[in-house]
Amino acid sequence: MSEINPSQITFARVRRRLTKAQLAKDLNITSRSIQNYETGTSTPDPEILEKMAKLLNFPQQFFFIEEMMPTIAEHAASFRSLSKMTDAMKNCALSAGAIAFKINEWMEERFNLPQADLPDLRDLTPEAAAATLRRMWGLGSAPIPNMIHLLESKGIRVFSLAEEAREVDAFCTWYDYKPFIFLNTMKSAERSRFDAAHELGHLVRDVYSMQHGVSHSSEIERQADAFAAAFLMPKESVITNSPPAFTVNYLIKLKHYWGVSLAALAYRYNSLNQITEWTYRNLCVEIAKNGYRTKEPEPMERESSQLLSKVIDFLQSQKLGRAEIAKHLYISVDEINALTFKLTRLSVVPLTASSELTLGPRPNLRLV
Repeated sequence: MSEINPSQITFARVRRRLTKAQLAKDLNITSRSIQNYETGTSTPDPEILEKMAKLLNFPQQFFFIEEMMPTIAEHAASFRSLSKMTDAMKNCALSAGAIAFKINEWMEERFNLPQADLPDLRDLTPEAAAATLRRMWGLGSAPIPNMIHLLESKGIRVFSLAEEAREVDAFCTWYDYKPFIFLNTMKSAERSRFDAAHELGHLVRDVYSMQHGVSHSSEIERQADAFAAAFLMPKESVITNSPPAFTVNYLIKLKHYWGVSLAALAYRYNSLNQITEWTYRNLCVEIAKNGYRTKEPEPMERESSQLLSKVIDFLQSQKLGRAEIAKHLYISVDEINALTFKLTRLSVVPLTASSELTLGPRPNLRLV
């Protein structure tokens, strides 16, 4: 690592959601200087590089890495709520995803992780696809106790979205034939579960569009929502477990059973024609009146990552910690914390003296 890699400067800037002008202003230099740094026409002097590294929160070594960071093509990822997302938000989230790819590579080199087990259900309707996947995975028609644990057991890597991308609801993508889901862990636990199921719908039904750069439409998003509802709340079981009366109080009891938001449960019953439009409208009014659209009543406990926790627990047993991963990838510990926020105890693990990690045979991580 003897020369600065211009692409690393661009990556770090985009990761922090800064324009060239904003970065130049913060560094007290011209925008043309940043342009030259990112095209390789010139390189920052040691003083500017030190200030840039500190500002962008990347170790200086990061800018000398010759291997380019992984990239995610424009339409290779499926985002929720595309209408409210700016290009800066999207690119920031995608750059965070690229770091997650590197973290996953680091783990796979040292641990035997579950391999992907996802069928291609593109030819099925959302309802049929959800029912089929439940059968294939042996889930029956019972509630899913933990969505993140289920996804990880099927080889799907789950990470959280960083603070800089907090406006993004969730997204999923494939990298090196491995599926990834990124969740907004600042939302309620119930909504995060639905987001996870929504992204799962994309992974099993929108394989072609994600691999061939087909733009995602509002209809594709609607179908992913329908898949998520059917996957979390199977039709026959939802109807069988209908409440004696469709009131908010009864639905609050049932939402604990299914692990979904109050609004999602009401919508599911309406979509299955179990309640009239008049009843559904009244439920929506009462839900909104009580503030339950923004603050879930009797919230459930947030789900966490079993895979990431097991990796960190093993590192701790070797007297190591999160600094070990950061050291190998030339990133800050903050990046690892951001990608695992509320998914694992990783964000509160104390720093440890970093040393070379020697594991011998790769440990098998058994997810239950």
